[in-house]
Parts: sequence; C-alpha cells; structure tokens
Amino acid sequence: MTAETTSDFINEPGAPRTNDTEAHVAGATAILSLGNIASRVLGLVREQVITFLFGATAAADAFQIAILIPRTFYDLLIGGQVNGAIVPVLTEVATKEGRAALWRLVSVLISFLLTMLFGLVLVMQLFAPQLVTLTAGEANPTTQALAVDLLRITIPGLLFLGVFAVLSGTLLALKSFLWPALASLVFNGSIVMFTLLLAPPLQILLNPTSDPFNVIAIARPASGIAAAAIGWTLGALAQLALQLVGLRRSHIRLTLDWRNPALRRIILLYIPVMGSLLLDTVVVRFFTYNRATLAGGEGALQYMNLATTLIQFPQGLVATAISLAILPTLSEQSSTTNENAFRDTLGLGLRLTWVLIFPAMVGMFVLAQPIVMLLFERGAFTAVDTAVVVPATRIYLLGLPFAATDLLLVYAFYARRDTLTPALIGVASHSVYIAALLLLIPPLGLYAVMAADAIKHVTHATISAILLRRRLHGFGRASRLFSTLLRTLIATGIMGVVGWLTLPLFFDWIGAGNVLQKVLLLLTSGAITGGTFLLLAWLLRIEELNRIMRIVQARLRR
Repeated sequence: MTAETTSDFINEPGAPRTNDTEAHVAGATAILSLGNIASRVLGLVREQVITFLFGATAAADAFQIAILIPRTFYDLLIGGQVNGAIVPVLTEVATKEGRAALWRLVSVLISFLLTMLFGLVLVMQLFAPQLVTLTAGEANPTTQALAVDLLRITIPGLLFLGVFAVLSGTLLALKSFLWPALASLVFNGSIVMFTLLLAPPLQILLNPTSDPFNVIAIARPASGIAAAAIGWTLGALAQLALQLVGLRRSHIRLTLDWRNPALRRIILLYIPVMGSLLLDTVVVRFFTYNRATLAGGEGALQYMNLATTLIQFPQGLVATAISLAILPTLSEQSSTTNENAFRDTLGLGLRLTWVLIFPAMVGMFVLAQPIVMLLFERGAFTAVDTAVVVPATRIYLLGLPFAATDLLLVYAFYARRDTLTPALIGVASHSVYIAALLLLIPPLGLYAVMAADAIKHVTHATISAILLRRRLHGFGRASRLFSTLLRTLIATGIMGVVGWLTLPLFFDWIGAGNVLQKVLLLLTSGAITGGTFLLLAWLLRIEELNRIMRIVQARLRR
C-alpha cells in the first residue's frame, strides 16, 4: 500500500495531507481485517466440525467448559494487560528509550509471566474438579466428569497463551500487524486439524467396540472430544511460534529484573483492569454459565457458543481490527500530548466502525436463519437446534454496534494511560447485566443471557462516550461524525427492510433442503441485501466506505 493511498483514506475532503503515522492506521486496519476474516472463517469451520461430530451434547458442553477455564484465567491475568497496559507502555518505551530498552522490558515480562504461570498451572491441575464445579455446577455429573478430564489437557495451554500475549503485544507496539493478525488463523486451524485427525483413533483406542468405519458414531461419544482439547492446547503453542517468527531479529533473553520501572507501570495500569476482569470472570461468566445451564438444559452452553461465534465474526473483522490498528497511534499521540491529533484519530476510528458494523449487524440479523442452516445444520445438529441458535444470535446482535463502539472508546482510555475509568464503568455495566439477567430469565429462559448482554453493552458504551467526550472536548469534527452516522443508518435501515421482505421469497423459490440450496439461498439473499446497502451508500455518498474498499483492493494487489 502506498502512502498516497492511505493518506487519501485518512484525510477529510479539503483537509491537509496527513503524516505517515496516520496513514499507517488504514493499512494496519486492512491487514488486521483480512486476517480476522480468515481466522473467523476457520473459527466457523471449527464449530462446524465440533457440531457435526458431537452436536449440542454433554461432550460439546464439557469441551466448552474445559476451554473456558484456562481462557478465563488468561483474560484475567494476561489478556487484559495486552491492550490495557502492555501495548501503551511498550509503545512509550520504544518511542522514548529505543529498541534496547524495549527488548529488556519484553524479556522481563516473559520471565515474570512464566514464573507466575508455572505455579498457577500446577495448582489448576490439582484443583481441576473444583474449578469445573465452580464454572458449571448446574451441569449434570457426566458433563462435569468429562470436563475435568478435558480441562487437564487444556490447562498447559495457559503457558503458551501467556508468552503469546507479550510477543503479540510487542509486535503491535512496533506496528508490525501481520503476525498478530495471523495468530487466530493458526489457532483455529490447529483445533480443526487435530480434531479431525485424532477424534476417530482416540475413540477406537478408548472404546475398542466402536465401528471404525462410522466416523460420526465413533467421534460422538465422550472420549472423542479429547481430540478438540488437544488441538486447543497445540493451537496455543502454534500461534506462539508464529509470533517468534515475526520477532526473529529481536534480542529477547529470559531475565528477572523486578526493579524495571516500566514493569511497575504495567502492573499499576493493570490493577484496575484486573479488578474489572475479576468481576466479569467470577460474577458474570460463572454466574452466566450456571444460569444458562439451568435455564436451557443440556446443550445450552453450545447454543451460546455458536451464537457468540457468529457475532464475533463482524466484531473481530470491524471493531477489533480498527481498535488494534489505532491503539499504537493513539498511545503515541497521547505521549506527545497532541490532543487535536488524538481526537481526529479517534473520530476516524468511530466513523470507520459505524460504516461497517451497522450493515454487518442488520445483514446478519436478516440472514441469521440461512447462515445457521448452512454453517451448522448437519450431522448431530438438527433443525431443532437451528431454531434455538437463530433467535439467540439475533438478540446478541442488538448489542453489537454498542460493543464495537465501546471497544474503541475503551482503547482510547487505555492509550491515555487511564485503566481505572473503564474498570469503574465495567462495575456499573456488569451490575446492570446481572439485574437484567435475573429479571429476564423467567420470561425469556436462555435468551435472557443474550438480552442482558446487549443491555450491558449499551450501558458501557453510553457511559464511556459521555465521560471520554467531556475529557477530549469532542471526537473530532462533530458534523462529520453525525453526517456519517445518519447516512449509514438510513442505508442500513432500507437494506434491512429489503432483505427481510425478500428472504421468504427466496426460501420459496430456492428451498433449503440440501447444501447446494442453502448456499444458493444465502448467496442470493445476501447479494440482494448487501447490494442494496452498497447502492445506497453510493447514492448517499458515504465516503468512508468507498475509501475502505480502495484500501482493501490496494492490499489485495500487493
């Protein structure tokens, strides 16, 4: 991508040319978006493989519990540090002190995490049954027993995730986005590969009476799901190895230097983040899993997971990509106290997010049924399961624009070395979530989880926007923000009406009895829905969308 192409993307009409740092944001967004597309596609393939082999059964629920627990500890102890503390501090050190100081800090971080995580992994192995009971105590004994076995396989992956977090954060701070963008692709690919390769032989080994020629039958019983757990752990190792390729010329050496001042800054910044994540983990996640299991019965966790996987596709493609691309630039601008540039960059991120996330939300809302039918309805996953996942996905989608906007606002707080404010907002929004969930479970059952989640995102985004706008005195040019948002909402609304009215016609004309019909149904209805938005975006002159398309085209040509 040339500097001219990306500069055109950043600049407002008639505004001065921007510098290379701002132009880099557009290129980084394109890289992360394309990487997210590939990784989300493989994520869907991963869920297809698991649902095809195991369906919405106790085995699938046990696997979800077994990966939730180490992932939760990762989010609590490490994951939140990457964006809340590691990237801003590493960016500051690299900018002000140079690469030598950066490598020293990275070496200390990795050594610190490995020391902490080795002990944690041992403790988790000892208390695996208690962790499963705490996470999903409402699940039946068979599910819990299997989850304990699977958890002992996935726990070591926490070590690999910890080192990966530091290495990927280092690459982001250095504005090297390719290797972090490919990480999830490798992770999901490993799960798919090892599940397909190991499920049949594991089942035959553990159940010698199984029919070796019936792959679905031999995978569906409990022991076959261990292949997915093995794939999860090896996937964590694979994405770590990928980051090492990106840092092959670095000078990282394991060393313990507890007096490093930058390490202390990271820890201080992370304390509020950890408090917020602790609330989310102990109160919300475990509470949600128990409530969902109680309200939805067997398969409820898998239904939640499938709906979450679907909404994570646009979330990762749009919100995560834009936020990660902008975070290093915002951190630099905050370090140099360039408030005008900070506001303009944040305003750019908001406009890009809205132009992409609203049509993605409405398009998925309209096409939720053909999407779920095509992706998951096969093998052990039936039309009955589709009837549960479709409304769950649609309710989750109601909070998607707010979640996407909120992610960018939270990163703006982090770039300003303020992790306390988002944490306090999180306390308020989680309180609203718990209250909403308790109130909505009687009338909505399992769907109360999705509705409460949407309410939580609305609450967090609204409070974040109010507080950050007061501190920054705006988000760039207000007229430009309002104009882009209004035009996007008009185009999206008309697109949704057209898609909703035409989808039943395509169901009647094409049908959905086999895979080919499902593909044609989704492609045809998707083309009409998406084409309507693109036409209206052109008529309404939504310039951000045209520039996004030029950036992607430029990246694909390289």
